[in-house]
Amino acid sequence: MELHTLKYAPGSKKRVKRVGRGPSSGHGKTSTRGHKGAQARAGYRKKIGFEGGQMPLHRRVPKFGFRHVKRYPMAIVNVGTIERYFEAGAVITSEDLIRRKFAKKLRGGVKILGKGEITKPVHLIVQAISPSAKQKIEAVGGKVEIKPIVGSAGEQGTEIIEAEKKEE
Repeated sequence: MELHTLKYAPGSKKRVKRVGRGPSSGHGKTSTRGHKGAQARAGYRKKIGFEGGQMPLHRRVPKFGFRHVKRYPMAIVNVGTIERYFEAGAVITSEDLIRRKFAKKLRGGVKILGKGEITKPVHLIVQAISPSAKQKIEAVGGKVEIKPIVGSAGEQGTEIIEAEKKEE
């Protein structure tokens, strides 16, 4: 094999469509654009989402749900992580979990979930906790404190619950 014998792979070189070069070319006169109208003119661009007049997908599919204005995303930490990296009797706050890179700093704070097992009693001060995680922590003699973030939807929820408790 030498340089002058090299050839392109069959089908890799597509022939260029030369338009406006006479009737015998098959692409003459209107240059494959049809007669008149916006699509025949320069600068024409189809609207995004336009499907030729049929009902477009973004209008065929129904709307659903909404985003709560004050519900912020929460960082998640499992009880298995707490078991592995913290000593018995430790007081663990959401700031500790963020500082030690177990959770990202998110506006919603930190939520503890029940994946994994825990054998050491710890004192947790976080923004939210799942029922299974709370049960596991309290079963080994641990304590859980919920400290909502100021201005979040969770904080408003706890205020309502506390107000209901006072009325009883």
